[in-house]
Amino acid sequence: MRVLVVEDEKDLNKILSQKITKQNYSVDSCFDGEEAMDFLAMTDYDVVILDIMLPKADGYEVLHYMRSNGINTPVIFLTAKDSIEDRVFGLDSGADDYIVKPFSLDEVMARIRVATRKKHNVSVNELVVDDLILNIDKHTVKRGDKPIELSPKEYSLLEYLMINRDIVLSREKIEDHIWNFDYEGGTNVVDVYIRYLRQKIDVGYERKYIHTVRGKGYVLR
Repeated sequence: MRVLVVEDEKDLNKILSQKITKQNYSVDSCFDGEEAMDFLAMTDYDVVILDIMLPKADGYEVLHYMRSNGINTPVIFLTAKDSIEDRVFGLDSGADDYIVKPFSLDEVMARIRVATRKKHNVSVNELVVDDLILNIDKHTVKRGDKPIELSPKEYSLLEYLMINRDIVLSREKIEDHIWNFDYEGGTNVVDVYIRYLRQKIDVGYERKYIHTVRGKGYVLR
């Protein structure tokens, strides 16, 4: 899952980004509305955490840009504007959620999980493909009764594949969704992590979940 944090208070931006990253999300962050619109033009995010009072372009302008350009990514407003009128206006403007500062980081994470489930039409906390089970809230994976330990990137990759079950995903789409703009790894990073994942969930089992579609990418089925 990939999240964009738009917050001009640099310390708060850093704290939020670190917390979200620790929960196995890929995070990009920026500090003003114009930069946010540039990020949104280049990448498909699962959730946008958006302050309202931003320099250059405020949160309402960013949200209007998104919705008018067909970007339906869930938006969570994070703001000090706490009146009922402000909340109603924010939600009526197209935001999916509204959190007032000060806030609990755990609450923000819970709201992010709800928003990502909404984006991907997932109504439960578990993704299940036969005996492969991924718990979204607990970030645990097991095959049958056997727990599987995954690194944060392996977990994110498996979650993305399971959400898109039976859909062939190109290497470019996977890389764009799992790694942020700061990544400086090799060009074969997707192939490397697919190999890691296969070692953990497919090796030793008759049924294989991850399949290569030659010239197209990968699919979980």
